[in-house]
Amino acid sequence: MPSGKTHDTITIVLAAPLFAGTYAVTRDVWVSAIVTLGFLFGGLLFGPDLDVASKQYSRWRIFKFLWFPYRTFFKHRSRWSHGLIFGTLLRVVYLMGIATCVAFLLTYAYTAYTGGDLPGVWGFARPWTTLRGFSDRVLGQSGVLALFAGMWLGAASHTFTDLAGSYIKTGRVTEFL
Repeated sequence: MPSGKTHDTITIVLAAPLFAGTYAVTRDVWVSAIVTLGFLFGGLLFGPDLDVASKQYSRWRIFKFLWFPYRTFFKHRSRWSHGLIFGTLLRVVYLMGIATCVAFLLTYAYTAYTGGDLPGVWGFARPWTTLRGFSDRVLGQSGVLALFAGMWLGAASHTFTDLAGSYIKTGRVTEFL
């Protein structure tokens, strides 16, 4: 299995070709930049190794605690953490769920302190709608999809690097090629 340094190098080296390839397909600099930024984020901060004490995990610094439930629930290199189909999507849903829970706890603490009323379910859904509108204005209509595609590609490059490393380590390199 390649080291964190190897994964980081591969992510950084592939960023420029990814930008060029995305631009060749879309002819849109903005979408290409969003995909590339998503790729860097997905490869350096939001990749499959958040389920272990890794470079990706340590880069979250004071927010590492957010990933503790994820680390305890998912086995390393499982289809849920390293899987091409569910890995990135699961991390996005997980992080959105954690953000919602933190927002609820902060709101609950604030309303308990001030004696106000706790908002209903739709009161907590409203900020996500507002955030979606903001992202559409800033990133464009296809920005969220482009960002997700970039994050998925960043995680996929990590998974493929792990697979190649495993095949090389076990001497089954011809099976991989």
